[in-house]
Amino acid sequence: MPTLPWTVPNQRPRATEVHVFASRFETRTLWGALRFLARTPGVWRQIGSAPGAYGASLKAEPFRRTFWTLSAWESPEALKTFARSGTHAPTSRGLSAQMRDAKFASWAASSDELPVSWAEVRRRLT
Repeated sequence: MPTLPWTVPNQRPRATEVHVFASRFETRTLWGALRFLARTPGVWRQIGSAPGAYGASLKAEPFRRTFWTLSAWESPEALKTFARSGTHAPTSRGLSAQMRDAKFASWAASSDELPVSWAEVRRRLT
């Protein structure tokens, strides 16, 4: 699966501070990576209608069993609401046993900086 490009589900905010969230997941097995890929479309659809979402992208390296996510939100609360609802909530619980490693980073950024580069995401997660 190639990188899912930066998608802007809601109107991009005018110059304002946004909450950026990035993650890196490594699955224990190739089977775990395939399960992650199989559940990606449902979560991606949820992002498309998530209140407060300003953008999202996914970089998949399935043969390395590694997945990178990047998203921008109106607030940390908007991200928490998304993560605890819809398809994302049962998907994250269902995949937790498949994970070998997971790293997370969040930071404030200007909406003018969106989308954040993958190089910046890697720097913050390694």
